[in-house]
Amino acid sequence: MSARARVVVVTSALAALAAAVAVAFAVVQTERYAPIPAEQVAPRDGLPPLAIDLGVRTDPEATALRRAQALYDQGEAAEARAIFVRHSSLEARVGRAMTLWPDDTVDLLNRLAGLHPQSPVVQLNLGLALLWANAGGAEDAWRAAAESAPDTSYAVVAGNLLHPEFAPDLPRFVPGASLPRAVATLPADRQLAALERLAAGGDRLGTLYYGVALQRLGRQLSAQRVFSAYAATHPGDTEALVAAAVARFDKAQPAAAFSRLGPLARRFPGAATVRFHLGLLLLWSGEVKEARRQLRLAGKAEPGSALAGEAERYLQQLEKATS
Repeated sequence: MSARARVVVVTSALAALAAAVAVAFAVVQTERYAPIPAEQVAPRDGLPPLAIDLGVRTDPEATALRRAQALYDQGEAAEARAIFVRHSSLEARVGRAMTLWPDDTVDLLNRLAGLHPQSPVVQLNLGLALLWANAGGAEDAWRAAAESAPDTSYAVVAGNLLHPEFAPDLPRFVPGASLPRAVATLPADRQLAALERLAAGGDRLGTLYYGVALQRLGRQLSAQRVFSAYAATHPGDTEALVAAAVARFDKAQPAAAFSRLGPLARRFPGAATVRFHLGLLLLWSGEVKEARRQLRLAGKAEPGSALAGEAERYLQQLEKATS
């Protein structure tokens, strides 16, 4: 089983959000270098992406809102609205506003932003609606989302849109050992709770996977705290040190991670985890040539290991992408 397949299976709200804004990300990436003509003022075709984070919630409202989100993603705005109007949470109110596109969406979201200026779900979706309306202010709304709730998947997705020069989302730490089956097979909410208990009890692998679970949920700052706390009490644990460095990756300040991971490559030159994750961060930053070199070094450092296999998978994907 590959290292990627062994990574914790906690449901990733971040993945759902990233999928929701994939088209918007592509639009931003293109228009950063090809501005919209001043005379183009009509809204874009189709519905703007809707980004709602429900984490690992399993309550009735979360189930209903996921259903509404799925209908919206399929272009069934009226059907989605019929579900959203039954609930009063901010997520539901944002969803309802988006289903009214193009008539009242921006106006309603602006009103919600006035009432809830610190709400990342409002600010992120306001930015998406403004983008779809070909109006100004989208980047300001995304910055507000990231600044008001930096430890959420909304901030991660806002980062995707604000920094299209980087790969989407954030790189995650990949442990070298498998998650115990008894934990891996649990439902998402119970798995997260089990990992938290293991981390609280000082279990090494449980701590690493708890940090990964937090990363998958977009809680990058929480993951950083978990990894850093463990690394501080285990200064000789290479994986813990690497995990703490990877969790510091910030698209606005990528040096925060590289400045820690680079010295680890000199301190542990034979550790596949250092080379692999350095390659991963370089890939995220678009430094493909050096990323390839680090991934090859990871394979040579520990031939036959899970991380060596994962490094080879990345190298094969790079070869396909550039051939």
